[in-house]
Amino acid sequence: MENDRKRYFDLYDLAAEVESLKSDEAYGSAFAYFDSTTGINDFVRKLPKCFREKWMTTCDKYKVNNGVSYVPFQVLVNFLRDLALLRNDPGLILENLPQNSATQCASTTKKVGTKVGYSAPRKVQEGEQSDVNACCTEICDVPRNTSKSCSKIVLVSVFPEGERYRERKVYCLIDDQSNRSLASPSFLDAFNIRGPETEYVLSTCTGRSVTSGRKESGYIVRSLDGSCTLTLPSLIECDEIPDNRNEIPSKAVARGYSNLQDIEKCISEIDESVNIELLIGRDLITAHHVLDQRIGTDVLPFGQKLPLGWVIIGNVCLGKIHQPETVNVLKTSILSSGRATHLIPCETEILVKEFDIFTRLPCDEKPGLSIEDKKFLHVMESSCHRSSDGFCEAPLPFWEGRQPLPDNRSMALHRAKSFDANLRSNTEKKKQIIEFVEKLLQIEHSKLAPKLPVNVERWYLPMFAVFHPKKPESIRVVFDSSAKYQDVSLNSVLLQGPDLLNSLVGILLRFRQEKVAITMDVQHMFYNFKVPEEQRCYLRFIWHQNNDFNQPLVDYQMTRHVFGNTASPAVANYGFLKVVETADQDVDNLIRESFYIDDGLVSCKTVEHTVDLALRTKQALHDNGRIRLHKFASNSREVLNGLDQGDLANDLKDLDLGTATLPTQRSLGLLWNTDTDTFTFKVNSVVRSYTRRGLLSVINSVFDPIGFLQPVIIEGKLLLREMMSVTSKTDWDDPFPEPLQQMDLMDELFKLS
Repeated sequence: MENDRKRYFDLYDLAAEVESLKSDEAYGSAFAYFDSTTGINDFVRKLPKCFREKWMTTCDKYKVNNGVSYVPFQVLVNFLRDLALLRNDPGLILENLPQNSATQCASTTKKVGTKVGYSAPRKVQEGEQSDVNACCTEICDVPRNTSKSCSKIVLVSVFPEGERYRERKVYCLIDDQSNRSLASPSFLDAFNIRGPETEYVLSTCTGRSVTSGRKESGYIVRSLDGSCTLTLPSLIECDEIPDNRNEIPSKAVARGYSNLQDIEKCISEIDESVNIELLIGRDLITAHHVLDQRIGTDVLPFGQKLPLGWVIIGNVCLGKIHQPETVNVLKTSILSSGRATHLIPCETEILVKEFDIFTRLPCDEKPGLSIEDKKFLHVMESSCHRSSDGFCEAPLPFWEGRQPLPDNRSMALHRAKSFDANLRSNTEKKKQIIEFVEKLLQIEHSKLAPKLPVNVERWYLPMFAVFHPKKPESIRVVFDSSAKYQDVSLNSVLLQGPDLLNSLVGILLRFRQEKVAITMDVQHMFYNFKVPEEQRCYLRFIWHQNNDFNQPLVDYQMTRHVFGNTASPAVANYGFLKVVETADQDVDNLIRESFYIDDGLVSCKTVEHTVDLALRTKQALHDNGRIRLHKFASNSREVLNGLDQGDLANDLKDLDLGTATLPTQRSLGLLWNTDTDTFTFKVNSVVRSYTRRGLLSVINSVFDPIGFLQPVIIEGKLLLREMMSVTSKTDWDDPFPEPLQQMDLMDELFKLS
């Protein structure tokens, strides 16, 4: 496409035709796909890379200038139109212009010279890569007859101890940046080593990786002149030994520099048949001893005499990076220290650490964060804050590049009318819903929705009511964020967020760790966190004006995160933890380790500590986020007397704490008898027949996350397994065989209540 300029017009014409069909009512729904990131990318990927980068810049500017999170298809159409005009402008076609070439390098015999050719400056078009090129260095009039830099690489002989006849030559890299000596696979293969592999961690400038290789010892390394013989330490197989042959010292290098000319005879000719197969690290420190040296000026390479021979070290190494032949200004490398650089990371710094795969780490039992979880946390970290009225405000975490939400008011209105008809037929349910909405309006968790321009995105949430079988006197209103309209819902464009909940079993086990225990509850967990003003248009719902069933249905909108959004649990947990960031350490530990959503369970050694911790936690949540902690219950009457009576659990507020029996409390599904400080259990008391369905119902009615009742429950499970094996041809509601009915297990289970 880059060479055929007319194809830019073809692509623009196709995009313009799609845009015209989008405005047609008959095809609008079908072509709305192109307003999504996926639809736009179908066109963008046809462009050359430089113009794809330019499109990204255009998108970013549009989002910032218009305060939106997506780019409509019309913007792409305009971009392609301008690009087609630009690429076909006769005055800007530069193909056949003559190009300047760099002058040739010049040098004289036995002089080192670098001459960089100069070309007239050329304006770099936006999106075009800019290269920085260096001309070659010539030595003795022979172009490129030397390496660009030299390392401590020396030609040596290696053989197994006591087997000199198996001697072979290899190039050896003397590397003081490596803590272990390494051998290449070809080295071990040549000596026919078939030992077991050892797992280890390989750390280089570009990162850490777990790898494995053979491990061998008992080898001798010998200099070519025979003046030095060393016993090699254990060698670990590594296929990442730097194989930069252009860094092998040569006679040409020594001959080209006056300070090295006298050691030319000590440098071996480069043997093209020998490879770099050995790396000697700091575990053989004798090989690194410097016996003699030849030093020149600051810019010249220098020579060192090591026990295994002379080496030449160039002056272009910058510690951990080498000067590249070409630097691309659009490409960045990251060093192991985290610093960014345009230069190429050095390949010769190697750290080897033997790895124990059975080592346990603190994070072993926790799942890692997914890409979506990291995006969610980024949104929260950048936008979650304390508002001017003291509440914690957190955004709705939308997916990046999500498709626009259609106006679903017609669907929500239909659901609202059905809900209205259902309530009119159930007086008690209607009364509770009216009370719920009235409370929302009074504390401004919900308000009348303002009118919006036609082009502003919005979403309506249908409502429905949920009764808890254990709490028939209370009702929970759920906003149906999963309701779809045109195959999209609010939950489908929201990030769910990571699971920030504590382990339920862990909380329950720690709960009775100390003598004095206390439970607590957060009032209206989700409603404690505000939604930004500009995002409340996504939380609209339809209800009667002034909360009066005799008045028409109108638009309202929530100001808080709602029960029903897929992101609300993660948003609430994140905000809950953020509120206590500056609190006392024991308060922070209580919130982070002893809460499961809105229920807190903790125990302390003394009554005084328990009361003090509860009061300070209550105050910290109120001061930092206006969150109310209430419904306190404890196994200690002294603790209950030390707390505000209005903050106690509902069945404790009017109780005479001096003489009355403390009632049983339900927390996290368990029944806690605070008077006797024991856990109790309740089995489904409905009489069940001796059938598969009846037995399974009784077994599953027992909630026992810690496993107190497993010695009894396991008998029921064994009976169910036996029944499944001997009655495989019977139905779920067929009675047990007579021998199984004579077992008194069902009666034993009922006795648990």
